[in-house]
Amino acid sequence: MAIPVVDPDRYDEQLAAKRERLTAQFARFAPPPLEVHASPASHYRQRCEFRLWHEGDDLYYAMFEVDPDDPKQKTVVRLDQYPVASRHINELMPRLRERLLDNPVLRHRLFQVEFLTTLSGEALVTLIYHRQLDEAWEVEARALEQALGIMVIGRARKQRRVLTRDHVWERLAVDGRELVYQQVENSFTQPNAEICRAMLAWARDVTAGSGDRDLVELYCGNGNFTVALAENFRRVLATEISRTSVASARENLIANGVHNARIGRMSAEEFAQALRGDKGGRRVAELGLADYDFSTVLVDPPRAGLDEASCGQLSEYERIVYISCNPDTLADNLEILTRTHEVTRFALFDQFPWTHHCECGVLLVRRPA
Repeated sequence: MAIPVVDPDRYDEQLAAKRERLTAQFARFAPPPLEVHASPASHYRQRCEFRLWHEGDDLYYAMFEVDPDDPKQKTVVRLDQYPVASRHINELMPRLRERLLDNPVLRHRLFQVEFLTTLSGEALVTLIYHRQLDEAWEVEARALEQALGIMVIGRARKQRRVLTRDHVWERLAVDGRELVYQQVENSFTQPNAEICRAMLAWARDVTAGSGDRDLVELYCGNGNFTVALAENFRRVLATEISRTSVASARENLIANGVHNARIGRMSAEEFAQALRGDKGGRRVAELGLADYDFSTVLVDPPRAGLDEASCGQLSEYERIVYISCNPDTLADNLEILTRTHEVTRFALFDQFPWTHHCECGVLLVRRPA
C-alpha cells in the first residue's frame, strides 16, 4: 500500500483525472453527465490506524510503504502528522505520543493505535497491546481520557476493556436536517464525513417523490442511508448481516425519530430467497414482506460487487440506487442491469483523495416495456 501524498494545490488536477477515467470507462452505458462531488483536499478521514514503533526510548506512529516491485518488502515510515486524517486526529497525535512516552504502563507492549473522530468533536482512541491489560493499565488509561478529553478502549488477545463507551455520535447536516449516527469502534463507518454528507444528499435527491411506495435496502450497515432516506418513502425495509451494524442501525433509527423503517438481520442472499417465497423461518416471517410495495432498491455492496443472480434480483425493481466503492465491479454489474434499466443519474464521490479509488452512485430506471 502506498501512503497518500497530499498536495492541496493539485487537488483539482487529481479529481479531473478521476472524472476523465470514469467518463471513459462508463461511456458505453450512455449515462448523463457525471456529477462530481469533491472532498476536502486534506484532513478528510475521520478514522485512521497506525502502528506504534518502538526504538529504544523513542516511540512514534508508523505506516508501511510497500515496494511495488517486491510486495514482501516494506519500509517503515514515521508519521508525526498525517494530513489525510482529520484535524482532530492530527491535534491528538503528538499529545497522545507525549503521554505514552512518559508512561511505562500505557506504552508497554503497545503496538497499534486507532483513532475514530467526528465532525461534532468526539474522539475514541483504541490502544492495542501484545499483553493482557490489568487494573494498573485501567487507572492510567482513565487518567489519559481526562487529560486528552477522549474516550479510550484497550484491546489485547481475547480482551477488550471499554472505559467510557465503545462508540461516538456523529452529527451530519443534510438538506437542512441534522442526522445523528452511532459509530461503533472496530465496525464499518464511512471514513470521509463530508463526502458521506454529499452521498446522503444525492441519494435523497434521486429518490424524492417516492412517498407512496416502499424502499428495500441491502447491505445497510449502521443505517447510514436508511436514516436519511426514510422520509422519502412510505416504509423502508433494510437488511444487514453484521450483528454489530444491525444493533447500531436500530439505535440510529431511534436517535433520529425514524418510525417507518425496519432492520432485518440477514444476508442479501437470504433476503433474495425470502422475496422468492422460499421458507426462511421466524426471521423472514417477522418481516411481513406481503405488506410492502417496493418500488426502489438501494444496494451498497462490498468491493466484489454483485453476482449475476443478485443483479437479476435487482432488475425486478422499478428503480435501483447503486452505491459502489469499486468502479470495475460496478461496470461489470451494469452490463447486466442495463439490459432492463437505463442509467439516469451518475455521480462520483471522491471518498479517497490522492488514491486511485473512486466511490460512485448510479440511479437506474426500468426501461418502458
